[in-house]
Amino acid sequence: MYTKEQEQELIEKSKKLLKISPDQIKDKETAKKIIEELREVIKYHDWRYYVLSDPVISDYEYDQLFKLLKELESRFPDLVTPDSPTQRVASELTKEFPQVKHLAPMLSLENSYNEEDLREFDRRVRELTGLEIVEYSVEPKFDGAGIALVYENDVLVRGATRGDGTVGEDITPNIKTIKTIPLSAKFSKYGIKTVEIRGEVLMRKDVFKKINEERLEEGLPPFANPRNAAAGSLRLQNPKEVAKRKLEAFVYQITYAVDFQNQNLLGTKIKTHYEAIKMLHNLGFRTPLKEMKICKGIEEVIEYCREWEKKRDDYPYEIDGMVIKVNDLSLHEKLGFTSHHPRWAIAFKFKARQATTRIIDVVFQVGRTGAVTPVAKLEPVEIGGVIVSSVSLINEEFIKEKDIRIGDLVLVERAGDVIPYIVKVIKEARTGKEKPIVFPKNCPSCGSPLVKPPGEAVWRCININCPAQVVERIAYFASKDAMDIRGLGKSIVKRFYELGFLRRIPDIYRLPYDKIKQLEGWGEKSVENLRKSIEESKNRPIHRLITGLSIRYVGKVTAKKLAEYINCVEELKDWTVEELEKIPDIGYVVAKSIYDFFHNEENVKTIYELKELGVKTCKDKEEQKKSDILKGKSFVFTGTLECCSREQAQEIVEELGGRVSSSVSRKTDFLVVGENPGSKLEKAKKLGVKVINEEQFLKMIKQT
Repeated sequence: MYTKEQEQELIEKSKKLLKISPDQIKDKETAKKIIEELREVIKYHDWRYYVLSDPVISDYEYDQLFKLLKELESRFPDLVTPDSPTQRVASELTKEFPQVKHLAPMLSLENSYNEEDLREFDRRVRELTGLEIVEYSVEPKFDGAGIALVYENDVLVRGATRGDGTVGEDITPNIKTIKTIPLSAKFSKYGIKTVEIRGEVLMRKDVFKKINEERLEEGLPPFANPRNAAAGSLRLQNPKEVAKRKLEAFVYQITYAVDFQNQNLLGTKIKTHYEAIKMLHNLGFRTPLKEMKICKGIEEVIEYCREWEKKRDDYPYEIDGMVIKVNDLSLHEKLGFTSHHPRWAIAFKFKARQATTRIIDVVFQVGRTGAVTPVAKLEPVEIGGVIVSSVSLINEEFIKEKDIRIGDLVLVERAGDVIPYIVKVIKEARTGKEKPIVFPKNCPSCGSPLVKPPGEAVWRCININCPAQVVERIAYFASKDAMDIRGLGKSIVKRFYELGFLRRIPDIYRLPYDKIKQLEGWGEKSVENLRKSIEESKNRPIHRLITGLSIRYVGKVTAKKLAEYINCVEELKDWTVEELEKIPDIGYVVAKSIYDFFHNEENVKTIYELKELGVKTCKDKEEQKKSDILKGKSFVFTGTLECCSREQAQEIVEELGGRVSSSVSRKTDFLVVGENPGSKLEKAKKLGVKVINEEQFLKMIKQT
């Protein structure tokens, strides 16, 4: 998109602009010149950050440039243009999405599920074109929400949903929040006046995972998969909320392009699909150009599809197959369309991660915060290589909304690492013997009446002494994500509770080991292992202690964030709601929950009690020093490590101040390679990312 000389010029221009104060600019002509330069450099930095993942200025410097542009535009509002970076997020709510007709129909693709289907597709194409060997383009089939973008005279004028393929909904304000979609692009350089582009709005797997963790912390149902999260986000009525979802977009086809005399350019000036994608890539769009392969004949296509099915899990976005298109655009008109799909393209679908099974029962579980969760017991079914026998039904509203009954045949999905989720009920399979799910009015554990706080969808038991809650809280404190006390799982906690050994979290550090030795199944060695594990837990990092306290809405992600801003856990009793809200990613609801927790006498007493029992509640000097050693360094892991699990290695990096990502980019400092590495290794080599083995990684950690 930019030559080396252009990039150098834009970087120099950025440095000069960073020295400008808005007070220095008095007249409109000077403001206009500065505003144009700011838009130019911000567009460049957006491309470096969002498309290449390789920024050349700091976040702070970028924010200063953006702030200067906003200030100048507010002083000279008549200089604001639709393609200004400040116009990405509209200020008002979108009350409805008007319908718009696409410039070219958005048809579905014919699906194939095996290699013979692809060979049959190739036979038909060769028969209709008269060619012996056909050249195909092959690229990933993104599993997101389809969009159509229209640019006129180089400016984005419309973004729409797929709709019924002919008519979609105009969601332009939301589309503008997606920073991988340029607000303007120099199509005129290629002689194009009006163009319509197809694309897919996506959510990265790591972003999806984080959003789901946050939703679970807030008591909200998780999204079923990144596709649902992206599609749902696109239809939010407040563009500011859409912007928070960190959506991205890949564009993968030009479906309409005319010059300034309204002459069609597809198949004439733009001769191949590959040329079209390369042009979009050069204009600053995110495209599948790097993933795309031009194949001579169908056997080469099949081999490439096999290759991608093996590495789909290493790709940072959800893909459910590969798309095969005839590369020569002049043949598209000759091949034509059916009423449903083009004859010049086909989708090869990977093995499904959905399955149908039957609900055989529903049980109600009480969590550590008192939330009562219905769980469906299923006839065991294999989904994506995992046997699934139960699935959360979230809450009473979810059951009513989907009209779920015991005995129903249901479609269950498990995409990537996400928990199983019921997509829909197969109502056509009902026999009349299905039974409605009756939500209990009293706690299944202690019998206390359940309550539903105003504005919430979850029924709760508010009895603080409810056995299920106490057991869950203690078990969670000892869990892998919190204090990681091996040998103190939920079943053991429940048994110790029934025997009176455990009633509160501090009781963990007062366990009567002599009495435990006398229990069936416990010997000298197992008791010693438990004691050792409990002693080791006293020195865990403070973010693990915060996680283990079961503060509502505070899981391990928020706990780590909190720990960055304090030296001792007990300091939080002196923080105000307003001060807590200043921490990135902590809003009012979470801040108020933390404030309430640390202004409860019993909770503060528990923390001081743990401290007296030897549990570390403050960072030691060594830990404070450690936290800066890997600061600013980004790590990615691939393959199996011998020393520890990948999660443990990632946690070590974070505790030493480093960052961990799930995918390799130019921003990655180190790729740590274990046994049987995936496609990340090849990508790291191409990008020039430093590759280190497990031994080198451990040496780096030991040196710290």
